[in-house]
Amino acid sequence: MRIAVLDDWQGIAEQAADWASLGAECMFYREGFGGPDGTRAALADFDVIVAMRERTWFGKPVIDGLPKLRLLSFTGPRNAAVDTATCTARNIVVCNTVSQGSSSDTPELALALLLAAARNIPTGDAEMRAGRFQQNVKPGMGMEGRTLGIIGLGRIGGRMARYAQALGMRVLAWSQNLTEERATECGVMRVAKDVLLAESDAVSIHLVLSARSRNTLVAEDLAKMKRGAILVNTSRGPLVEDAALVAAVRSGHITAALDVFDEEPLAADHPLRGFPNTVLSPHVGYVTADNMRGFFVQSVENIRAWHAGAPIRVVNPEVVGRQS
Repeated sequence: MRIAVLDDWQGIAEQAADWASLGAECMFYREGFGGPDGTRAALADFDVIVAMRERTWFGKPVIDGLPKLRLLSFTGPRNAAVDTATCTARNIVVCNTVSQGSSSDTPELALALLLAAARNIPTGDAEMRAGRFQQNVKPGMGMEGRTLGIIGLGRIGGRMARYAQALGMRVLAWSQNLTEERATECGVMRVAKDVLLAESDAVSIHLVLSARSRNTLVAEDLAKMKRGAILVNTSRGPLVEDAALVAAVRSGHITAALDVFDEEPLAADHPLRGFPNTVLSPHVGYVTADNMRGFFVQSVENIRAWHAGAPIRVVNPEVVGRQS
């Protein structure tokens, strides 16, 4: 059995779990493969693939080019980059993992990005390291008494609402599925999207990416935000139209505090890297030591259980029993 552990960008997978206990050859990849052709070429000889979230695309053209693949285990509860239907047709078992820390880790980072943008912390840090003090640091924005708009009031959005309320902020919320009961439960005001955008000093996005939610915010929406408002996105980049986001930031209309991007890794020459009114982190909302350890420990458990003939955390249970 040959196992490939993918997209270990931070080099932590091998030490995070007991891979040796599987008695198999394990390869750890710290870089991507440059696209579908590279993925097929690199992974054609592996029986098991462990995918880190949605960093590598496993659509039908890739899966059909992996003749030996029998188990695909990904970290996190869902993975939009995996074509589960094709895996099922090929009798490939697909498993997920569930980390205990994931409900708090991402909203904590969203709060950190919000405060970093509001108080110009990256600029202050850069100035201090350059030997200066306050010379180029603009006055910040206090949060108490301000309004936060939350797009998506699910488990993570609900936590973000609590954090904002602890800061003394007024909280508005909108999503296509948001009910008055859920808004009342979270102590926030349910409003129309246009109202949320127009009244909020900061907007934080907490939606699952789907065909319906893609481009939830386009140029027309961003234009409705207050000038100088902060847009926080720790969910998925394609929830905001990329060209519209770049234009709104370039013009100085908004500040963007982002953990996620339309394409990842973010290209070295992407314009968002060069604007002063951005705070950028490299999609680490879920990346904490406890969370990553949980992901990889459960990945090893998934492989061991599958190899023993009793797979666990199976996304496509109809495949169980089909493999010879």
